[in-house]
Amino acid sequence: MNEYQIHDHIHLYASWAAGRASSVKNNRFKVEIAQKILSKSVIKSFILNPDALPNNEKEFTLSHKIWRQQIVDLAEEEELHLTHGISAKLINIYLKSTIICGGFHQHKNAKFIHPPIDRVLLKELYRVNYNNKKKFWKEYENIAWSKFNSEQYENVISEIKAGINGASLWEIERYWKGYQ
Repeated sequence: MNEYQIHDHIHLYASWAAGRASSVKNNRFKVEIAQKILSKSVIKSFILNPDALPNNEKEFTLSHKIWRQQIVDLAEEEELHLTHGISAKLINIYLKSTIICGGFHQHKNAKFIHPPIDRVLLKELYRVNYNNKKKFWKEYENIAWSKFNSEQYENVISEIKAGINGASLWEIERYWKGYQ
């Protein structure tokens, strides 16, 4: 019998959290499916290993797009059809759990990790008129994060980057008002 290691424990927790956060009305899936998909993806290799992440914003952005497509493709193998918005949420919650909240929030590569995007965050960015783009935030709130294609997702991340002024992207979550 294999020994149960901290990496196994972190992976199970992060997969559970990502699966719960990403499963939405009209596209429900079990956390076991999220765990299976994430286990097969490159994302799992980042547990407690921020040095393995891309070390600049441009490379991270390109890699994130590849990772999203990998998650979409792995989901198809499970007869599950995910959008890039849902795929991104799986990735972002997983990285938030394993890197940001895993004690590596100040690591130079953690700075580029995308925040989880959801209605709560989009609604608050609209309310506070983040980066003076109220119309933009309302438009994307109305589209719904779970329906985002690759371009829509990247537009939201680009707008967050434009207003964060070089800070770590996870810091945008100060505007996430879920259960505060």
